[in-house]
Amino acid sequence: MPAPTMTPHADGPRARRADRRFGIRLLAAVAAAAAAAIPFALLLVLVEASWPPLRRIDAGAARRLHGIALEHPAWTGTLRVLSDWVWDPATLRIAVALLTLWLLHRRAWRLAAWAAVTATGGALTGVLVKMVVERARPSLEDPVAQAPGYSFPSGHAMTATTSFAVLLLVLLPMVPRAWRALCWAVAVVSVLGVGFTRIALGVHWFSDVIGGWLLGAAVVVLTGWAFEAWRTDAGRRRSDVTEGLEPELTDEDPESPAPARPGPAGRVSAPGECGSGHVPRPVRRDGRPG
Repeated sequence: MPAPTMTPHADGPRARRADRRFGIRLLAAVAAAAAAAIPFALLLVLVEASWPPLRRIDAGAARRLHGIALEHPAWTGTLRVLSDWVWDPATLRIAVALLTLWLLHRRAWRLAAWAAVTATGGALTGVLVKMVVERARPSLEDPVAQAPGYSFPSGHAMTATTSFAVLLLVLLPMVPRAWRALCWAVAVVSVLGVGFTRIALGVHWFSDVIGGWLLGAAVVVLTGWAFEAWRTDAGRRRSDVTEGLEPELTDEDPESPAPARPGPAGRVSAPGECGSGHVPRPVRRDGRPG
């Protein structure tokens, strides 16, 4: 009896496709890391080198905004309330912590982990960079505000960037589409407003605020890419940033397995299973099943 031969197994092509996807994802991670971190690294080099044009920009912004703060005490008082209470890092971290607890209650484990890691990682990274750079804060005559610690990067600006990104990207699926543009606008205005208040109150240089924004954005990009990689591995469709990180958050069980896909001939195959839905059987040389 002729020895049966095997039809080509689907694991080979599937493994090669998985390898290609992994390679593409790895390159995307490197590109994302570079795009997010390089601008901050360049700014850090300029700050450390005391680049004259940057120093002039910092000094000019501090001088002009400090003059306005001295001339308008009521305006300055409003800025202090916003900076010390509404947009204070402690306030924003409490908001993220409450959001994380809510996600745990919703059984959105990975999204809760992403929120916690992004907020905590951003805070620790900012403190570490401050300790390495040791940049002094502005020293102005008749200051309207004081702040402890080093200056670069701005902890307020960085915390605002990571916190509002977490709040926005997590909660967007719960917001009607007609209101999402407003949510984006509120988040962007808040992040910009935090930076402005820190410069106007004379507790940070302009470049400190830019550094905080860039470093915060780098943290969000990297952790967001890691979360998107998990979604891909879990068989979920890629999410658009305008929909939030986890569009399924509105489901009763946000992390339930992705729905099975119908395969050829009506067979339902699980995510990641080959399209035929079965392992080919051996066939004889005459074409009959073995």
